[in-house]
Amino acid sequence: MTVTTASGSGSGRKPSASAAADAPITSDFESVPTPRGGYGPLGERRLTAWGLTSLLVSLYVINYADKAVLGIIAKPLRVELGLTAAQIGLVGSLFFLTFTIGGFFAGLLNRWMTLRWSLVLLGLCWAAAMLPMIAVAGFAVLLISRLFLGLAEGPSSALLHTAAYAWHPPARRALPGALLAGSASISKIAIAPLLTVITVSFGWRWALFSLAAAGMVWAVAWLTVWRPGPYIASGKTKKVDGTEKAEASPADAEPATPWIKIFLAPTFITGALLVMSVYALVSVVLTWLPSYFEDGLGYSQLQSGSMFAFPSIVGLALMLLSSVTSDRMITKGASPRVLRIVVPSVGVLISGVLLFLLPSISAPIVCVLILSVGYGFAAMVFPLLNAAVAETCPPRQTAGTLGVFLAIMAIGGLVAPYATGVIVDAAATPAEGYATAFQVLGLVASVCAVLALVFANPVRDRKRLRPNAVLTA
Repeated sequence: MTVTTASGSGSGRKPSASAAADAPITSDFESVPTPRGGYGPLGERRLTAWGLTSLLVSLYVINYADKAVLGIIAKPLRVELGLTAAQIGLVGSLFFLTFTIGGFFAGLLNRWMTLRWSLVLLGLCWAAAMLPMIAVAGFAVLLISRLFLGLAEGPSSALLHTAAYAWHPPARRALPGALLAGSASISKIAIAPLLTVITVSFGWRWALFSLAAAGMVWAVAWLTVWRPGPYIASGKTKKVDGTEKAEASPADAEPATPWIKIFLAPTFITGALLVMSVYALVSVVLTWLPSYFEDGLGYSQLQSGSMFAFPSIVGLALMLLSSVTSDRMITKGASPRVLRIVVPSVGVLISGVLLFLLPSISAPIVCVLILSVGYGFAAMVFPLLNAAVAETCPPRQTAGTLGVFLAIMAIGGLVAPYATGVIVDAAATPAEGYATAFQVLGLVASVCAVLALVFANPVRDRKRLRPNAVLTA
């Protein structure tokens, strides 16, 4: 996309000699290589871009810790409150009901508020959602607090990706997207073991309090340092000479595309089905993995909480590897469809085969290994599909497009945790129930991967949906 903007406009961008003369600079920021000296195609400082991306990643780590804590404290909750596996699964699934609903509000929030205030509001709501269970423990309070948490977390993924993409040109968005998607892995690797130690040593209430405190600390840091990036405009409008106008950005040069065309594009539809099926696996891991390791495979509570990180370590490594490779090869002219559709879809197929084999494995350590590797191959889908779908819509519509895309994704989390709880309660043994649930998840994800391989093509859909954008890949 070729745009014209005044040199040096916007925070964190390098001033140039033409700025004094007010001369416009035209740059194709989808294809121009990053200039030397630490500045990007639109003059933004790359150190600033990556520093703010790191802050966004830290919020997403808190986000996933808020989700994962239910799995970590599930057993002591069941013992103290007398809950069944199906009830815990119901809470996990209903969380994703409001999470799905909340996702549809990402575009509206982006229009009503700037990213600075919308994200700090969401972060504080997450912190508040941790507190009721500390004061008054009960099934009803647990259910209501998780419903509220889901509603507040729903819009966050689309807004976080929009904020990150605002600081990175389109051809280089897979890596920041991988870091955001990898926040789940970081949370399980670094935060889940810590929450497990807190739960075992001090009780599950202190685990919830720790997450609430972390959210409030992040909000202060965010308000202090955030600045909007040059590649995506905020949807927030402001008054200029008495007229409501959108806040300016180089991204405003491209006209909008009708929403219905974006949502009916084959890449959007099949991509949404694929990430939904993989997110079903993620939600089951978040809700049930420690219980599977403990009740199904015979490990202790502390061992189970520590091994919670194993699938995430594999997932994070494969996400970063595939994303860095994707960005580098696309900037050199490789096919975005191969790198952002075919590669992750094949990864999901590999995951499906491994999960299908799980019920036939009896050795606990082999089960852990197969589940970890299968989860890792499936997790590649998130940053690559997010980047592919974001490319099919004009920059100003990124938040709304990703909001709907990720809300559909969350439907997988709505069904899978409860279904897993029902399967486990009905099975002869917990190990058999969990293995069967993972097998079903693998089969469903494999079918969706085949659909994406056949129908998804971001280059084709971008040509059709964005006729005014310069195609660079």
